[in-house]
Amino acid sequence: MPCPYKNEPHRFHTVQQCLSLNLTDPFSFTGMLRFIQRLLAQIQGETLRLLILAGIVLLVWGVFSPIGTLVWWLQQDIESLGLKQRRLQTALPDGNPNSSEADLLTCYIIFLTGVGDFSANQLAPGEERFLEQLEAQHTDCVVVSDVFPYSAANESLEGRRLLAPLWRFAEQARGWLENASVLIKIRNLWRFAISIDRRYSPVYNFGTATAIVDRMDAAQPIPNGSQQPLRLILIGTSGGAQVALGAADYLEQWLNAELTVVSVGGVFSGTNGFDVVDRVYHLQGEADWIENLSYILFPSCWPWVVGSPFNQARRQGRFWVYDTGPHAHDGATGYFGQAPLDHGDRLYVDLTLNVVNQLPIWSEPAPSD
Repeated sequence: MPCPYKNEPHRFHTVQQCLSLNLTDPFSFTGMLRFIQRLLAQIQGETLRLLILAGIVLLVWGVFSPIGTLVWWLQQDIESLGLKQRRLQTALPDGNPNSSEADLLTCYIIFLTGVGDFSANQLAPGEERFLEQLEAQHTDCVVVSDVFPYSAANESLEGRRLLAPLWRFAEQARGWLENASVLIKIRNLWRFAISIDRRYSPVYNFGTATAIVDRMDAAQPIPNGSQQPLRLILIGTSGGAQVALGAADYLEQWLNAELTVVSVGGVFSGTNGFDVVDRVYHLQGEADWIENLSYILFPSCWPWVVGSPFNQARRQGRFWVYDTGPHAHDGATGYFGQAPLDHGDRLYVDLTLNVVNQLPIWSEPAPSD
């Protein structure tokens, strides 16, 4: 059989490269083994050593990632761990005759950024546009955007950290050094992994839930004593969706609230949060392949694991998927991208905003079991 794609050299680097690898059928088991063997042979030497070194660095990085979370936990005392109970006891009582109309708002929108973000205080322009328009259209809700989901202590990467200069350099690098921003993504991905890991997730998710309650109360005092539950809408993009679901386990205990999670191209494990949230709305773009990783990497999202929290929520009608259009995962054509649609006035972020505004969460409370 001739080399595949002989008439389509763009499917391989060159036809000669394909022939040099001696592949009669690269998609057969034997062909794949030959390809791997020859590929390893070609990258021997310095390249292979560099790849091995990079793999070791990533593994060591992952091993030490939970240390910051554990140090934060050990620094907490009994008083600080009771922060939520004290805050809710001293919050503005519902129906206070001296409170203004704004004081009685009972809807909170919590925005949790993706793994590429450096700080909750430095949102991308598209994210700022999204939140500003969302708040303008839903005046009965308060937007909370200053929770950094990749730190149990809610401390941005430019804060008091040993590696703060490195993160600052990676964030500000331009030109050919701009690829250094991948360091921020790798660092935040390890925190995403901690939110899933059963050994560390209780501590990490406790910290992010604490930060959410703290910033909610700072933006708008949390009403206390109201018979009507709060509407708490957690909007998480990329890894922020997993952090939102992880925090939901604690928010459900601390607050009298109807919890809704909006996953904007989010990736999640399928275990945390699905037992307690009222509804999860998952938004997916046609050009976004990253959001599919949930269904590949995590057994709880596999359809035959029928007893998992994710599949239970799906069967109970508490998990819904919405197509947003031609979105990629990030960038100019991402969910918060500012590239124009079909050379018109509308932007990619406007398309996302339109889908979110159409979700049945703004006027009708989610039903409780």
